[in-house]
Amino acid sequence: MKNSERAKKIKLFLMDVDGVLTDGKMYYLPGRGKGLVEVKAFHSLDGIGLRLLNQFGIATGVITGRESPGTEERAKGLGMSYAYQGFLSKLEPLRRILEATGLKPENLAYMGDDLTDIPVLKKAGLACAPANALPEVKKVAQFITTKDGGAGAVREACDLILKSQGRWGEIMDCVETAHWPPIKKKPMKIVRKSALKGGS
Repeated sequence: MKNSERAKKIKLFLMDVDGVLTDGKMYYLPGRGKGLVEVKAFHSLDGIGLRLLNQFGIATGVITGRESPGTEERAKGLGMSYAYQGFLSKLEPLRRILEATGLKPENLAYMGDDLTDIPVLKKAGLACAPANALPEVKKVAQFITTKDGGAGAVREACDLILKSQGRWGEIMDCVETAHWPPIKKKPMKIVRKSALKGGS
């Protein structure tokens, strides 16, 4: 099956964060107290692509092994529906999301770059990997972007989905008129593994 055919069925786009929405680097800066604050850099191209998905009815979210206030803030700002943080094993968050939405794996696109992403990529209807993902990840991905993680890779997947679903003409009309559809969704579901009973 061609990637465009897979993309036509997508109703939910989930992704890892470090190495996908960012270049994988983490910076630690002095905070207001005695500790350090972790800082991540997100790319604006990815942000616009994800907002477009949300504006045109395709839900988005992150499942990441690290807990970060910056990730949570970025997800909220882009209108995401899910932010699961602290989950190195990502199948359980995926199960919960699919169960809550009633969607099937064929309706899911997922982008990951590292070994912990492989189990979810194998289940996704459209498995995506950035250009600089590990070779083992690329082996199970159907769509490998030309750009690296944190440098517009997510945007390539967003554009593929929107174009495959015939939404590009509407998007270009919105560009001309500067009138964009509102994001219609419930408040973002935030799950931090550290806050769960027993940490599971």
